[in-house]
Parts: sequence; structure tokens; C-alpha cells
Amino acid sequence: MFLPNRNALHRQPLDAADAETLGIAGADTVERFLAHRDNHRMTPLHALPALADELGLAALHVKDEGFRLGLGSFKALGGAYAVFRLVLEEAGKRLGRPVDIGDLDWPDVRSVAATMTVACATDGNHGRSVAQGAELAGAKAVIFVHAGVSDERIAAIARYGARMVRVEGNYDDSVRQAAEVAAGKGWIVVSDTSWPGYERIPGLVMQGYTAIVREALRQLREPPTHVFVQAGVGGVAAAVAGHLAIVLGNARPTFIVVEPARAACVVAAARAGRVVKVPHDEPTVMAMLECYEASSVAWRVLARVADAFMTVDEDDAVAVMRRLARPAGGDPVIVAGESGGVGLAGLIRAVAENKAELGLDGKSRVLVINTEGATDPSRYAALVGMSPAEVLAGKLAVEAKLSVEAMS
Repeated sequence: MFLPNRNALHRQPLDAADAETLGIAGADTVERFLAHRDNHRMTPLHALPALADELGLAALHVKDEGFRLGLGSFKALGGAYAVFRLVLEEAGKRLGRPVDIGDLDWPDVRSVAATMTVACATDGNHGRSVAQGAELAGAKAVIFVHAGVSDERIAAIARYGARMVRVEGNYDDSVRQAAEVAAGKGWIVVSDTSWPGYERIPGLVMQGYTAIVREALRQLREPPTHVFVQAGVGGVAAAVAGHLAIVLGNARPTFIVVEPARAACVVAAARAGRVVKVPHDEPTVMAMLECYEASSVAWRVLARVADAFMTVDEDDAVAVMRRLARPAGGDPVIVAGESGGVGLAGLIRAVAENKAELGLDGKSRVLVINTEGATDPSRYAALVGMSPAEVLAGKLAVEAKLSVEAMS
């Protein structure tokens, strides 16, 4: 399914609050915070010339978030960043002096953090980021997970010291329960989705994601002409599209939002012109994108800066995982989880069905984001037919062979 953005707000300037959140100063703050993370490294940007040629494009690049901050997902940038901001703000209020990221390990700041509990609902990756941020800051974390979250993903969150709470139902049910329980106990909800009256913290989470755009623009020789980004509630798509619009202005790329056909809440918002809830039916293999109501803040941004919305099917997502694990023509091996390659799946479908509408041709330079690595290794192996370790071993073997050939 393909839907051009026909909203009356399309191509209008961002709301002032969103422009501030996703602008250059906000990205500067994110970068400053990241500089204090011991394991922060710029994530790789891979060129896929063989696939670009196959699709009739000038260039295709994948920003690979499977290596982000040891968590294997772009979500590492958002939840932990928001937790740090909230802890430092609270410490500043209680201590009566300015407190910044360099003060996070000071005993008086840690004492304040120890009294704080953050909570969130998650499909897996956001909860890991919030839990890691709480552990690093010295706060407590309670993470709500719905029935579809695998035991492997739950264990990956719990190892950061978070208390786990199982919720019957889907992701949206866990969001509601997390908010209700947190309100009763005085905990701070650090959600990656927003609703009326709750927007600032999801905005901070989105602000963390601007690091992806800043890095990619530094790594690319030329800005992209097209960007395809997947959406759950829409946060990363809105952050990427919003920051690109601010930084590049009228030269910004054509931006396409890609969703699972079984959980297309942003497409539903585009059709209705407002956030709506879509019915929950059969679960999607794209587990990190299984959301049934878009974030109100994300939609406010996407209504203005997304140019089209589209869906992909289950087979599309799995085919891309396999293609990236076994690339053709010398393209690099990339480990992409069930939701990681969905932007690329959208591009492949768009080339087949909507090429003219999007202006995709031999001059197009396309950027997609691998939003997660194999965050559930068992599930990855079942879908790809190889474990992540086997895929990476093949990659290392190819690299070693190329190195030998280059020296000979």
C-alpha cells in the first residue's frame, strides 16, 4: 500500500516546539551527552553498490544501528538520553545548582538518582535503553512488557537491573498499564510514544535519535535524495525527517515512512488526518514495529515533513534480512533484525511499484537505516537460516580474503 502525503500541513514549517526539540541545538546537546558514554562510537554507514545497481539507483547506503552503544538498536540513543536528562534536571532542582552530564557520577547527584524510579512499556529495544540509562545514572527502572515480547528480549532488559512486569495484551495495553501504575506510585514514565498532556519526555527520546542523522550526513559524500525509514509509533521516522528538514531546508530529501501492513498506525493517521487506533489482528514478524496507535508528537512532525507512507508484508521483511545476510555482488554483510531492514524492504517495493511517483531513478541517492541487529538471536536464526555469529563469521572470512587479494 502506498499513500502520498496529502495533508494540508505537508511542507509547512514544523511546530515551534518540535523545531526546538529536533533542531541543531538539541542535536548538539545529544552529541555532548554521547561524548560522556564510554562505549559511544559512530555507527557504520555501508554502501551497497550491487543492490543499488540492481534497483537502478545511483547509490544506496545503510546506516547500521546494530552496533549502537552495545544495545544493538537505535533505541539506545533515546531512552537512556531521556533518563539522563530527567535525573540531572531533578538533581539540579534538589541541589539548587546547575548540574550537567559531567556531574552524573557525583555522590550528591547519585543520591538524588537513587530516589527516582523510571518506568516504560516496550517491545524490547526501548526498554533496554531505559533500563541501561537508569543503571548508569543510579536510578531504578520498572519495565512493562506485553505478551508478545520474547523471553530472550526480557532477559536482555533484566540484566540491567530492571524489574520486569508482564502485561496481557499488546504493546498499547502495556503502555496504558505502565502509565496507570506509574501515576499511582509516583514513578516517571519514559515513553517513546506520546499522548495528550504527555509530550516533553517522548520529545527528549526523539531528540536522542537526531544523532543518527548528524552522523549519516557527515559520513555521506553528498546528502541523500530519498530516505526510507520504518515506523512503529513514528518516533525515529519523525526525528530523522524533522532534523533533515531543519538542516537541509528546501534541499531536503524525499522522505518515505514504511510500516508493517499488519500494524500500520501511521498510515492510518495519514488517511484520517489525525492519530487513530487501528485494530489488533494477527501479530507481525516485525516485532519492534507492532504498534497500533501513532505517537501524537511524531504524527505532528510527519504530517509536515513526510512525503509518502507505505506498508510492506511479512515476506518482504524476512527477504531483506536474508538478502543482507547473504549479499550479492560484493556488497557488505549486514545483520538486520526482524524490524531492522524494513526501510530497505520499502525501497525495494517502491522501486517495483511507485518508482515514478517518488522520482526514483539512476540519479537517486537513497539512505535507509538498519534500526536493529539480531536483538533476538534465536528468532533471527529461525528466519534467516543462520545464526548471527555464522553470518558475521562469513563476513570476516570475506574480508580476510579481500585483504589477502589486495596484498597480492
